[in-house]
Amino acid sequence: MQTLGIVNTYDRIKVLDAHYRAIARAAPICKIFGFSLALFDFPFDMEKDELVKYVVEKTTIGESGAYLQQLNEDHHFFVQDLPKKGFPAHFGKPVATTSRADESKRMTAMDAAQGILHHDSYLFLVGLGRKGLPKSIIKQAPNHLDISSGGTSCETCTAMGAIPAYIMGIVEGIKSNKHKSHKSFKHFS
Repeated sequence: MQTLGIVNTYDRIKVLDAHYRAIARAAPICKIFGFSLALFDFPFDMEKDELVKYVVEKTTIGESGAYLQQLNEDHHFFVQDLPKKGFPAHFGKPVATTSRADESKRMTAMDAAQGILHHDSYLFLVGLGRKGLPKSIIKQAPNHLDISSGGTSCETCTAMGAIPAYIMGIVEGIKSNKHKSHKSFKHFS
């Protein structure tokens, strides 16, 4: 299971438009690329099903929340507080997405794609807010991914789209090339 994890770094008390819009924007991306969606530290004081209904009522994004509803029905939508002692293992290996990746923890999109092809699961953490992911999460994460590969900082919604698209594009390219080379090999046998 691959998971896009959005960590709220905006207001933790007041619900802002940015909160539900980010959720509505992330849902179709997750659906397209087969990711689950996990929200951490969002200021919603409601059950998950109520949150889905709230987002559906507030947005026209993502087919008016239909993709979020589908993720929820398929048990690929999660909402929880920020864990104090590390992220739950069922989300996959935590990967802090940052334009300032620590060289000793750096992984590339190709590394992630290769891991996915070898059945590894990842939790790609994106910060929602002006400052990105908290430094404590970046420090704690065993892997860092700079999706730009060159230190270019991305706005949250840009990163949310680019990360799954780029990585899964590589995965599909590798699968396609293996399939083509296998067919060619059979042809010459």
